[in-house]
Amino acid sequence: MVLIGNTLVSLDVIEVQFVCDVKRCRGMCCVDGVAGAPVEKEEEAILSRIIPQLKPYLREQGWQAIEEQGPVVTDHDGDLVTPLVSTEECAYAVFEQGIAKCAIEQAYFDGMVSFRKPISCHLYPIRLSQVDKLEAVNYHQWHICRPALKRGKKEGVPVFRFVKDALIRRYGEKWYKELEETAEAYYEKQGIRQH
Repeated sequence: MVLIGNTLVSLDVIEVQFVCDVKRCRGMCCVDGVAGAPVEKEEEAILSRIIPQLKPYLREQGWQAIEEQGPVVTDHDGDLVTPLVSTEECAYAVFEQGIAKCAIEQAYFDGMVSFRKPISCHLYPIRLSQVDKLEAVNYHQWHICRPALKRGKKEGVPVFRFVKDALIRRYGEKWYKELEETAEAYYEKQGIRQH
């Protein structure tokens, strides 16, 4: 791991190559799993506030789930997460040609809301956790993302570059620049050639 600011960054974030391939995985990260996507406390208030703007983007089943459960729920571990439709897909998931996409993000790209989506979704395949007073930045391996590993290797894109916008959203430009410099020095030391 490398220490950058108040974060511990796993070497996997630098070493593993990853680029989402939604044509192959069909956006299953929005569908598969035992709970909804992690939501931070301040995001709960944002989602509650923007629900009226999201309604036109949601499927009927998603809207019903949100009406019944609320825009954010607490899972069995006591964590805030997005609600699910029938214990399956995220209530905010919409489907286009069989591919799951995020209604929040669609509303964001249309200029209807200023919130892109929960940071946990934006950062994926990175997952955050607390280690004492530091935030750990880890790569999360999931079998449904095998196509992303193949595409990442083909295109030569490490995880941290794939989620650059999300990392900057979370930690800022200066933090990201330090991570990039650390990665470059690591590649040089290890004799790893980048595309």
